[in-house]
This record gives sequence, structure tokens and C-alpha cells, in this order.
Amino acid sequence: MEQNTVAPNYVIKDGMIIEWDVPIEMEDGIILRADVYRPIAEGEYPVVLTYGPYAKGLAFQEAYPRQWNVMTSEHPDVEAGSTNKYQTWEAVDPEKWVPHDYVCVRVDSRGAGRSPGYLSPFSKRETQDYYNCIEWAGVQPWSNGKVGLLGISYYAMNQWQVAALQPPHLAAMIPWEGSSDWYRDATHHGGIVSTFWETWLPQILTVQHGVGERGKVNPNNGVSVAGPDTLPESELEKNRTNLGWDIVSHPLANDEYYKERQVDWSKVTVPLLSAANWGGIGLHSRGNFEGFKRAASTQKWLEVHGLEHWTHFYTDYGVQLQQRFFDHFLKGEDNGWDQEPPVLLNVRKVNDFTERKEQDWPLPRTEWKKLYLDLNNKGFTSEPSADRATIAYKPLEEEVTLITEPHEKEVELTGPMAAKLFVSSATVDADLFLTVRVFDPSGNEIVYSGAMDPRTPISQGWLRASHRKLDPAESTFYQPYHSHDEIQPLTPDEVYELDIEIWPTSIVIPEGYRLGLTIGGKDYRNCTDEEGVKFHTKFMTGSGAYWHDDVRDRPEEIFGGKVNIHAGEGRNGYLLVPVIPEK
Repeated sequence: MEQNTVAPNYVIKDGMIIEWDVPIEMEDGIILRADVYRPIAEGEYPVVLTYGPYAKGLAFQEAYPRQWNVMTSEHPDVEAGSTNKYQTWEAVDPEKWVPHDYVCVRVDSRGAGRSPGYLSPFSKRETQDYYNCIEWAGVQPWSNGKVGLLGISYYAMNQWQVAALQPPHLAAMIPWEGSSDWYRDATHHGGIVSTFWETWLPQILTVQHGVGERGKVNPNNGVSVAGPDTLPESELEKNRTNLGWDIVSHPLANDEYYKERQVDWSKVTVPLLSAANWGGIGLHSRGNFEGFKRAASTQKWLEVHGLEHWTHFYTDYGVQLQQRFFDHFLKGEDNGWDQEPPVLLNVRKVNDFTERKEQDWPLPRTEWKKLYLDLNNKGFTSEPSADRATIAYKPLEEEVTLITEPHEKEVELTGPMAAKLFVSSATVDADLFLTVRVFDPSGNEIVYSGAMDPRTPISQGWLRASHRKLDPAESTFYQPYHSHDEIQPLTPDEVYELDIEIWPTSIVIPEGYRLGLTIGGKDYRNCTDEEGVKFHTKFMTGSGAYWHDDVRDRPEEIFGGKVNIHAGEGRNGYLLVPVIPEK
């Protein structure tokens, strides 16, 4: 069944030439569709391009009204200077870029929106399509030959992959809050399956190509955002991969499924600005730090901010930062960007943030401090204890929290964190969930607006004990790196030494406040379902949308067995924290 098969070719409106559904042919004959927003005046302009599955014509305000209302009510500069008719989820507002002499190109990825084909997120096929779209945009008559990539989350994650293919017309990129390691950042935290993707997928299925007349309509041109054809569900199912099963059925990082999604960092040489979020635990932080560190580019910058992961992308702060970077690399403007220090941090305090520029990450002046576990007093000591101690807990029901003494003066912790634990399990495996927390003098936990969850802790880390094997070439004392290439079952009740990565953080802890570490066997919660914010079908209760509750991955008979934490007699477990002295 056909519905509005061809939209008007173009329209001149709101100070732009807008071309709908521009065809981009792939080498296998599939035609992808793009919307192009460009200046009215003839000329050759730099291009800002996104490629992804969220449907290029789906209005932000309609698809994600809660996020839009929260953002615009607290940050009126987002709406200012735009009709906001062309706002879409996690992509730039063309009304703020076209007047600045940029062309904005939005491409529906294969199998999504108005682009036909087989839907397979982050696959090798998608990455090649992305490459082709960049090269197409680079040779159009309205293009100056320089293409920049800019977008949030999905639109950031796939930037790393395509950059490694080195498309000749790719001139710069800004991956804003997106993972760069499909296994470690996104699908398996410490080897434990994240069920985020199964919960995320339904929003993509509502705009899968072929939903047609059952889907939303682009208010700007009146056509279905999910293609002209309306296909039965049985056919739609054949046209997409089973993402949840793909993830669960590939438990290790060394098979072909993950290899084709890995980034060859030696080939990421394009100038880049990697933007992370302190509150992006679970998807929107680690990958940006790793991308900044690992990319071979000699022109690279790291920016880190807070709040919701969509907010600063659209505020004046974010847009001005993005445009200044692209003005330099896509327009060739001598605006001093190349003289900027490599790292721009919005250091997190209890109630606000302070901007600070730094020379590297982790910060070179970091004073790494080990807080040794004091299990007898459920606290920490500055030196390891010789006294033997053990704490037992039921991992699916209980947890153990260790808390420091009140800080005698203000202290800043900014950087990666890690923990060493000595653990035994009653079964052949155990999942360790670590949460770093801050408590005020009255014992109340301080939580923050995170990338997705409005009540997030300072940081989190995870490790499946059978994935404890380290990669010695990649590991550092402050960041253990697990190979995830084999499963090493535990012998019940035998003690094992585990090194656990905790994702980077920043917090200035005031005088009188305490730092805490919670160890358990399930996701951190600071509220009930009724108090949490809903992400599609499930409530976020402190850990964002990054749940670890797939019973196929975590059968209770294995991961519900009693766990013991051991200390003393040479078992010197600790929490490693990055103390930053005043300049």
C-alpha cells in the first residue's frame, strides 16, 4: 500500500532550502533517503551530517515530549532563535546551523525511516552505508568538500566506526555522548548483559521502514516518517535483526559479531571533539574518554559536562562550542581553536559545575589514593589491615556499603576509579556491582541529574567474576582492562582476586561529607518504581536505563549464591580514587 510516495522535491522556507527524501544510492542498489537543509544563497558550504535509525522526519516534541519539556523549561535558550519545527531527536537544529552557513544532512539508516533495507544496528553494512553518505555529501554542488559528523548517542557511536574507514571527505567529527566499544561500553558491562538495548529497540520499531501509515507523520511535509509502504508485521520482522538475541548469544568480545563492530583506533586520524557526560554511567561517558585517549588523531579534544544527555547539545553552551570547532576545521577559520587546551571539564560540585581547562586525561597532577577496605567497621583505612575479616551477603537481596569518615576539608575527585576485591562465591560465578556514592553530614545520599536518570550516583562499575582475566597490555593501575575472551568459572568457596573498572567521574566533596562504596549483586536503586522515571516500558530507579536483569544471562541458581568479601592476611582490597590537588 502506497502513502504519499514522493514528497515535494524542495521548498524554500524559514530561511532555508529544504530538500526532502533526496536519494543516495548504495553500491548494492539500495536507495537511502536524506533530508537536506541548506542556505538559500548559492555557494559551497561545509556539511554537518547524521546517519541513524530515529527517523529524520520525526519531531522531537512529539516523539520525546518529556525530554523536550524538561529541557526547554529549564533552558529557554534551546528554543530561542528558532521556530523549532525541524527539531529532531539527538540531531542538530538546522535553523541554528544553516544561517551560520552550514548544510545539514539527515540520513535515515538502512531499514529505518524512509530508507528501505535490512535493519541491523552498528553492523558492518551500516558503517559502509555511512561512509558512502559522507562521500556523497562531499561532492554535491552545494558542498565545499568538507563533511563534519555531529550527533548524540547513536549518532555519536557510529562516528567512531566510520571514522576508522577514513572517508576522504570526512574533515572533523564531534561524537557527543556515545560509546566507542560495543561490548564494554554498551552491551556487556564487565561481562554482564545490559538489557538497555531490548528496551530501546521498540522506539526504533515504530519507525522501521515499512511501518508506513501506522506510523507518525512529518508535520513539515505531510508524509509518513516510516516510509511510503505499509508492510505486515511478519514482513517487518524478516527485515530486521533480533538485537536482544544477538547480544545475549555473543557473551564474549572476541567473536566475529563484536570484531566487525570494533574500532581500529590507529585509523581514527580525523580532528575530533569528544564530549562525555559525568552522569552517563552505562552508555554515555566511558566511550568518549576511551575515544579521546585511543584515537590516533593528533588534533583531538575532550569536553565533559553534566545534566541530561540531550540538554547541552542544544543549549547555547553546546552549539557555540560545536560551531567554533567546525568553523575552524570545516571552514578554515583562524578562530584560535587550535590553541585551546586538549581538555575542557565542567567539574561537578554538589549543586553546580565549574569550567576548567586541562592538558590531558587522566589529569597529570592526579594523586592516586588507595582507600583500603575496613570490613570490621564497614569503612576504609589509609593502610591495609593485617587482621582477617569477611563480610557475606546474598547478592540478589543484600548489599554491603562501606563509608569513609567525614572529610576534614573539601576534596576533588576527578578521573577514572578502580577497585580491588578478594571474593569467594558459593557457586561457580558471581556478578559484582559497585556503586560510588556521596553522603551529606546527615547521612543522606547526594544524587545528580544524569544523562538519562534524574537521580544518579557518583559512578558505577561491574564485573562478572568468570571474566576476571585482564589484558596486561591494555590495563593500567587506575583502569583494569578485561579481555573478555574466555570464561573462567570459579571453584565454590575459593577466594579470587578481582580488579574492577569504575567509570570516570568528577565530584568536589565538601567538608563534612562522606564517600561510600556499595558492593552487591544487582542494579543500584535509590527509589521505588513508583518514584522513578519511565524509559519506554521500564522504570529508571537510579541506574538509568542500564538494567542487568536478563534471566538467560543471570540465572538465579548461579548468581544468587552467597558471596563473601575478604580482607586481611595479605588480601588488601581497596577503592582507588583520583584526588586532584589545587593548582
